[in-house]
Amino acid sequence: MSAVLAPVATDAAAAAKPDRRRFIGGSDVAAVMGLSPWETPVELWEEKAGHKPPSTEIDLERERRFRRGHKLEPFIREMVMEKLQDEGLRVELLAVNQRYQDTEHPFLACEIDFELRLWGETQIGERIYTFDGTEVNADAKSVSGFARRKWGTESNTDVPIEYACQFMHGMGIRGRRVCLVAALRSFDDVDIYWTEADDEVIQAMRAKCVDFWMNHVLADVPPDPINFSDIKRLFPSDNGQRKEASREVALKIEALRVLRARRTADELDEETLAFEIGQFIEPASEVVYDGKVIATFKAQGDTRLDAKTLRQEEPDLFARYARTKTIRVLRIPKDPKPVKN
Repeated sequence: MSAVLAPVATDAAAAAKPDRRRFIGGSDVAAVMGLSPWETPVELWEEKAGHKPPSTEIDLERERRFRRGHKLEPFIREMVMEKLQDEGLRVELLAVNQRYQDTEHPFLACEIDFELRLWGETQIGERIYTFDGTEVNADAKSVSGFARRKWGTESNTDVPIEYACQFMHGMGIRGRRVCLVAALRSFDDVDIYWTEADDEVIQAMRAKCVDFWMNHVLADVPPDPINFSDIKRLFPSDNGQRKEASREVALKIEALRVLRARRTADELDEETLAFEIGQFIEPASEVVYDGKVIATFKAQGDTRLDAKTLRQEEPDLFARYARTKTIRVLRIPKDPKPVKN
């Protein structure tokens, strides 16, 4: 990405909470690439294009995690700087929590947790890397629970792919060759990982981000779905019409029916089949094969408890704050006409 850059945010309010609909940031890149465990390209498009539904408990919990992570950043930063000094490096802190944008494409932006200037030598992967007043990006991560398994134990360059996307994006915008990652596993120590810039990867990510912004966000055209939930998001209502299935689709529906009938069904196989069938059905409400309905994908009412509001009010006001929305459910009859292989 462009090495020409400019700080973003001119006032404290903007610096504290930027409008994420106006740019693609480092934490968005993995979603654009289809590599995020938290968000699909369709969900990211909903957010950026202004189609995101009202906040849910999951959204609120994610925001709480982000806030906790920011509170830990000063602690992590101090620990990692002390550890670098203990390893014989000279360390200078350059900046904290600065945001930058690409001047060629201002909608590409990044926030760097902290930036350092380093002197000395350290091992990165299998080689010795020499710093000579080298400026590096640095990111602080709190690593706990199941997430610990995704971080390498034998190499200090093995970071989760979703974070590697973020770090490459930031190095591209800042024009730097190295990003230090401080992973806090406990309050006793911090692990140091390194990510080196890969120009080919950065350019490929840049092109994908530009395409996503221009041809999906600004054009208000959703990207292709990558799972069954995406299909339900893009087609929340059915059109009441029937769609004739090919033999291939009918076989997939039969396979899904069999899987669902088993208590030990493979969730991955079930999701894959539901996604492929949903892609075929999309806005239709029924699928027919050989003159018989073999699957339906109809919208129906869905009433759920608004837990956030309920916690703020009296329990007996539950009925007043219940919300009803329309959802689509893929149903397969228990005794359809069998499809021969």
